[in-house]
Amino acid sequence: MKDEIKALYLAVIASIIVIFVSNLLFPQKKVAPQQEVPSIENVENKNEEETIVFNEEPKDKQEILAKDHRIQIKSPSLLGSIRVKGGRFDELYLDKYKETLAEDSADVELFNPAKSANAYFADFGWISNDKTLRLPNSETIWQVKGKELTPQSPIVLEWNNGQGIRFIRKISVDNDYMFTIEQDVENNSGKAISLYPYGLLRRQHDTKAAGKSIIHEGISGVVEDSLEEIKYSSLKDKEHEDYKTQGGWAGFSDHYWFSALIFDNNAESKVKFSNLGNNMYQVDFVGPEQTIASGSVASYDTKMFAGAKEIKLLDEYTKKYNIEKFDLAVDFGWYYFLTKPFFYILDFLYHIIGNMGWAILSFAAILRLAMYPVASKSFDSMSKMKKLQPKIKELQERYGNDKMKLQQETMMLYRREKINPAAGCLPMLIQIPVFFSLYKVLNISIEIRHAPFIGWIKDLSAPDPLTISRIIHFPVPGFFDIGVWPIVMGITMYIQQKLNPAPTNKDQARMFMLLPIIFTFMLGHFAAGLVIYWSFSNILSIIQQKAIMRKNGVD
Repeated sequence: MKDEIKALYLAVIASIIVIFVSNLLFPQKKVAPQQEVPSIENVENKNEEETIVFNEEPKDKQEILAKDHRIQIKSPSLLGSIRVKGGRFDELYLDKYKETLAEDSADVELFNPAKSANAYFADFGWISNDKTLRLPNSETIWQVKGKELTPQSPIVLEWNNGQGIRFIRKISVDNDYMFTIEQDVENNSGKAISLYPYGLLRRQHDTKAAGKSIIHEGISGVVEDSLEEIKYSSLKDKEHEDYKTQGGWAGFSDHYWFSALIFDNNAESKVKFSNLGNNMYQVDFVGPEQTIASGSVASYDTKMFAGAKEIKLLDEYTKKYNIEKFDLAVDFGWYYFLTKPFFYILDFLYHIIGNMGWAILSFAAILRLAMYPVASKSFDSMSKMKKLQPKIKELQERYGNDKMKLQQETMMLYRREKINPAAGCLPMLIQIPVFFSLYKVLNISIEIRHAPFIGWIKDLSAPDPLTISRIIHFPVPGFFDIGVWPIVMGITMYIQQKLNPAPTNKDQARMFMLLPIIFTFMLGHFAAGLVIYWSFSNILSIIQQKAIMRKNGVD
């Protein structure tokens, strides 16, 4: 024991000597302290106009818009305006999408000005550690070149700070949802200056009023090579999350709509997700330092996406602008490897057939055909098990009081007949990820939003509207007030269950009998497209199972 303690002491002393000698012979290089990057919070003028308090009565949006001179935005996909004062993007509508199915429904609203209900806007500019520099901010009145912003006609904003520095901002938009903001700074001040480019998205969101959804809604982005998804409620008051990233994107994600700042692939950006208090949230970035000698010009380009989560379009942007994992703006869920291919198959079928409902049914048939070999073996096994039901009942009568013996004799019977009772579970295990993936597709795909089917189904992404209360004209409690298609699905589940051999355990048998009822009401408020798919898939399964049972001589 003493020898071990001595050895320990010697080891510690030897380690100290090695560390001391290493530091003496190989001193660490002193790293010059990096210049502190200025905070983006100091950009805004802290006046009453820009101070947004959620609890105060919001001002009328049209009155706010009428106060300032504006540059109109007109494209095949977007309508809105940019406020000349501050150069702020604070009015934006998605021209291809309506709020409801009503003929007179308004366009989907994305950006709103400060002080209005649901304020939501974007700002871009420059910040500096030099407090003597006059920089453009939310009160700057820009000189405008151009009448309106269209895909064919960009607009240019110019402002001279009176210190020999001119700021130029060129804004362009494509036919879809991508804005490009090109910022130039001409320095004729007689001295070198250092500036940092920035961009921010700010929105007001009442977390208490927000409904529950399986789709992520909140702050999302790909920073530091990984997807970050932060719910509004996760960011406590006055808290923020900080990142450093090269490339990627970040913004605010709603169910079908999305805004994002796209970061430079060739330089590091400091990114921050913030809760500013009063239900106000911000996503911002600060780009790399730009040192501008007198008589020279510095440039920095930024892209901003503001629009609908059209999966194919996001994939196009990913390739065109080399945006890392831009498709993850869509919440594909755990089964990304299934969900995204399922979307493309559905989209392909839709463009052939012309109706998303029929495309879903065609997809169900294709899946059933693809799973036929596995399902066939399963149904074959279940048919043989059903044929054995009389012999199993005999064993139950003989060994009813001895459960251990009953189980042993039952397993021996299965071995003699070469039946695997677990084989019937395999298709169900395979269908679980298929079900969840399709469920995701029908919830995330904007292409299915407001897509009609036949009869009373006008929106496959919404629950069946022809509910029991509408049929009998009598109020029914919400959970039990389900549509016709969920009832059809429940009936097909019951028929399918009756074709399978009953469990030997009576308690299990009762539980299995309740499953169709449980699933009927549980899925009764799911998207109609999913319920229609499940019903049709059950019908195909029943037909297949009946054919296999007939082949095996089972009634």
